[in-house]
Amino acid sequence: MNITEVRVRPVKSDGKTKAIASITFDNAFVVKELKVVEGPTGLFVSMPSRKVGANGYRDIAHPITAQARAEIHKAVMSAYETQANGQSAAN
Repeated sequence: MNITEVRVRPVKSDGKTKAIASITFDNAFVVKELKVVEGPTGLFVSMPSRKVGANGYRDIAHPITAQARAEIHKAVMSAYETQANGQSAAN
């Protein structure tokens, strides 16, 4: 399965979420609401999730293999960095 499109939308807030992304596979399947999040060791990509009771969140879509997770992370972070650099150059 090939990643054919990544869209990143920055989030204007002081919170940990820096952007919301969607990723398309083979021009046929899209996963929305991935998040670029500031964690204790830097930025990471969080999979779409929903709130489960008072105990936190559960992923509703996620990669099965470490290789797939790494490819998604690389594609989303690359799009985020490109978008962020484009914005800072425009400001």
